[in-house]
Amino acid sequence: MKFSRACIESIATALPDEKWTSAAIEERLKPLYDRLKLPAGRLELMTGIRERRMWPAGTKPSDASAAAGKNVLARSVFKPGQIEVLIHSAVCRDMLEPATASFAHHKIGLGPNCQIFDLSNACLGFLNGLVTLAAMIDSGQIKCGMVVSGENGRPLVEQTIQHLLQAPLDRNGIKPFFANLTIGSAAVAAVVCHEDLLPAGAPKHRLLGGSVHAETRHSELCQGDSAGDSLVMETDSELLLIAGMDVAKATWAKFTAESGWNTSTPDRVITHQVGTAHRRKLYETLALDPAKDFATVDWLGNTGSAALPATLAVAGEQGELRTGQKVALLGIGSGLNSLMLAIEW
Repeated sequence: MKFSRACIESIATALPDEKWTSAAIEERLKPLYDRLKLPAGRLELMTGIRERRMWPAGTKPSDASAAAGKNVLARSVFKPGQIEVLIHSAVCRDMLEPATASFAHHKIGLGPNCQIFDLSNACLGFLNGLVTLAAMIDSGQIKCGMVVSGENGRPLVEQTIQHLLQAPLDRNGIKPFFANLTIGSAAVAAVVCHEDLLPAGAPKHRLLGGSVHAETRHSELCQGDSAGDSLVMETDSELLLIAGMDVAKATWAKFTAESGWNTSTPDRVITHQVGTAHRRKLYETLALDPAKDFATVDWLGNTGSAALPATLAVAGEQGELRTGQKVALLGIGSGLNSLMLAIEW
């Protein structure tokens, strides 16, 4: 896929204040650790995640998304009434019906002439939202849209801790739930517009194009479903890593052929934020320079669909992205499927 006129006009996060360290989670799991004789510190050691953040209990995904949406509008030249499409792209939703986008739309204060819908694709949802808006802009349907994601990991982590303490699990039995303890909370929003609407002299964070690859025979390796107010998720982390690398390699081959880029082209590379082992293996598999990586996983954990775009936003805020740099966004999600995008910052 290629895009010609779509740009990320602004991007912003909304992050919770409450921090949960890996050490604190292990302290809550002390009865389990003692029973199974597990060494303290293994959670951070195996994942590289020092801490993650959580929204206050009772926070709705639309609350988080709306906070990010308001933050991005505060940076944008566009007014709420100029947003023609709102896409809510998070894994987390307020409820099955109506669309969580409807609640976020109201809380952000967008206008009535705005098409709204949810777009869900595990951890790839936000990138799919960028692609959708870029395609709508290039086709002439709209001039300006917003994609938001508000992920709330608190119910999942709380449910997982409770289950691990109550269920009679052995060391093998806890493995499918270990990945749940890496999850954090975050929200992110981006305004995407036609380049002609950008003020003179404004930076053009141009969406150039991307590639996709799906291997849905692996859809059973990471599955989540609702259980009341919580989310139950089980992951075969070892097989997921192996299969994920195969999917990433296939996507990267398509991506380089489509974009004309090679392993030396990107000035910055931002991946889905899973853990240090995943990141190290990905750079090794694709023969990319790990010095080009920018990561937030050590202090945000895995925040689902918000993870990659929030990391992009933080990189911009911290001056790690400069005008004209080529940025590769390497997304992967349960399914398994991958989406890689090329951006000229």
